[in-house]
Amino acid sequence: MKKSVLTRYRVMAYVTGVLLVLLTIGMIAKYAFKLDGAADFTQVVSIAHGWLYVVYLVFAFDLGAKAKWPIAKQVWVLLAGTVPTAAFFVERRISRELEPGLTDEAPAVAKA
Repeated sequence: MKKSVLTRYRVMAYVTGVLLVLLTIGMIAKYAFKLDGAADFTQVVSIAHGWLYVVYLVFAFDLGAKAKWPIAKQVWVLLAGTVPTAAFFVERRISRELEPGLTDEAPAVAKA
C-alpha cells in the first residue's frame, strides 16, 4: 500500500479530532457557561466538522479497503471521528500497525 493513503487518512483524523474537541468545548461554553459568541462559534465549527468528517470517512474507508480490514475494524475506525479524542488514539494505533508495510510508490503494472 502507498504511504500517501495512510498520510491523507492521518491528516483527516487529526483535523476531524481537533474540530470535534473544539465543538465539544464550544457546546460546554454555550450551554453550561452561556458565553456570548459561543453559539456562533459552535455553528461554524459544527458545519466544518460535518463536512470534513465526510472527507475523513472517504479516506478511512479507502485505507480500510486497501488494507483489507474486516468490517468490524473498518466500522471502529470510521466511528472514531464521532467521539472526542478517539480519532487521535485510533490514528496512532492504525499508523503503528500499517507503517512497516508501506511503500513510496505504486506497484508496477505489467504492460501488454
